[in-house]
Amino acid sequence: MVNERPAEITSEDWEKTPATVQEYIAKQAAELQDAQERLGQNSQNSSRPPSSDTPAQKEQKTEKKKKPNKRKPGGQPGHPGHKRELKPIEEVDEVVPVKPEKCGHCGEGLTGEDADPHRHQVTEIPPIKPTVTEYQVHTLCCEECGGKTRAELPPGVPSRAFGPRLQSIVSMASGVYRMSRRQVEQMMDDFFKVKLSLGTVQNLEKDTTSALVEPVEEAKAYVKEQNRANIDETSWKQGSDKGWLWVMATQWVVVFVIRLSRGSKVAKELLGEQFKGVVNSDRYSAYNWLPVTLRQLCWLI
Repeated sequence: MVNERPAEITSEDWEKTPATVQEYIAKQAAELQDAQERLGQNSQNSSRPPSSDTPAQKEQKTEKKKKPNKRKPGGQPGHPGHKRELKPIEEVDEVVPVKPEKCGHCGEGLTGEDADPHRHQVTEIPPIKPTVTEYQVHTLCCEECGGKTRAELPPGVPSRAFGPRLQSIVSMASGVYRMSRRQVEQMMDDFFKVKLSLGTVQNLEKDTTSALVEPVEEAKAYVKEQNRANIDETSWKQGSDKGWLWVMATQWVVVFVIRLSRGSKVAKELLGEQFKGVVNSDRYSAYNWLPVTLRQLCWLI
């Protein structure tokens, strides 16, 4: 058996080493090399899964991805500039002519008009003062029978103390913009000088939810009747739980739902188990119940 000499041992010393020792040393060197190669393996250079990478390997992989950026901050040469477009003059609320009174060179008084003056527009939000409307509801006594009748509020007047626009701002802030109720309470006071309690914020949210039940159900029914639909889902934090934001998009209507499940039951809820159109989705198994003839897979480019 021919044993390879380790690089650390000179040829003279190797020749003086007994054959059995040479074999043992060569075997140990081979095992050491194999162990070093296995230690150097990661998910990038082997079939090992990414979860098996050590923290040092993960950090090294991240550093490799970060390429030094030699570009200077800001717009690059040749890049078209972007600036705010001026509103048409007919959409401007007020025009203030600004003219120089004296010549900047000799001090002589100036008169006349500039046919093409420089236009500088400033957009501002006017001071916001909530309007308060008081409805004095009278109770009148009948002269014939003595019965008392109290008037009803006019159609469209809320039974609560806040109108629909204020309610929509509160609901958008807590729902779409994901502000806490305490933040909404503070915002309404800071921006609009409207004082709300945390309980009022919650009640306004509930009123909005109730008002949206009917149109949301109409939208869900509409998308189930379409001949084409796109469906997908993504993770969504729901309080302390991990939820999923599902979306079903058709040509005219899009439906979003938040569920704590990523299973096929939610896909069936959105599409309906008897959906007759073509569904465009990814390869996620939650859609495998759909007939192959009615399923279009996403094209990954």
